[in-house]
Amino acid sequence: MILNAASGNQDGDDKRSAITAAFTKRGRGVDFINVQDHDSVEAAANAALADPDAALAIAGGDGTICGAASVLAGSGRAIGIIPAGTFNYFARSLGLPQEMDAAVETLITGQPRAVNVATVNDRMFLNNASIGAYAAILQTREGTYRRWGRSRLAAYWSVVKTLVTFRAPLRLNVRVDDQTLTRRTPIIFVINNAYQLQQMGLDGAEAVAAGELVVLIAPNTGRLGLFRHAAALALGIAKSETDYEMISGKNIEIVMKRKRRPVARDGEITRMGGPFTLRHAADPLRVMVPRDAPPSVR
Repeated sequence: MILNAASGNQDGDDKRSAITAAFTKRGRGVDFINVQDHDSVEAAANAALADPDAALAIAGGDGTICGAASVLAGSGRAIGIIPAGTFNYFARSLGLPQEMDAAVETLITGQPRAVNVATVNDRMFLNNASIGAYAAILQTREGTYRRWGRSRLAAYWSVVKTLVTFRAPLRLNVRVDDQTLTRRTPIIFVINNAYQLQQMGLDGAEAVAAGELVVLIAPNTGRLGLFRHAAALALGIAKSETDYEMISGKNIEIVMKRKRRPVARDGEITRMGGPFTLRHAADPLRVMVPRDAPPSVR
């Protein structure tokens, strides 16, 4: 079990005790690899792979799952998920149990399902990748979490605090399959999760079902407009072509004059060099789901 003690709002020792108790109840053992004992989530995942006979699982939020999955996906081994973050979009999109005991039951009795994941310049993301204001929001959010703890309220407050001071819209060219757009925008999102789109009241689930990535581009409307669009997204009342422009495709390239940018991938920030190429990964991720789980478009 790769465990990120800092994910979500539950104490790390409490998470470990609850997971251990759920396995013990079923006559199973579990060994932990703590993310905090390694240089990165990826390093912790590599340590987990050292045991070729162990079943592998991750307890954490979307960012932790993404980092570990980027290593484990290439191994061909199925992974289990214990949702332990703030939003848990990846787990919820697969219909995975959010309650600890049921999640452990799925690890033991479930079956693997192939799940499409995506990459930006060959770095994996599960739900979304973005450039612009969202990366700034994440940086603010980490400071807010350290001061007030992890919660959805703290996450939403980080949005407000960041947008008060955010400036400098991006100037970019976006190529989606055979179509090219030139835009000025404070933020561009690429989404690979139909469930997240539906939760945010956005269109595009059909495109994800068709094997495409969904690109959302916010209009360049100044700070007041940013607040309005952000509120519309948060309340699930955003309107296409008013609060965002949407286009979808299988191959996306984003080109900007300033090539190095912070890129947010599933809530984690990586500074990357452009141009930025986004597409589905060649090989899907194999995730344990309940045996009676219906097929879903995530």
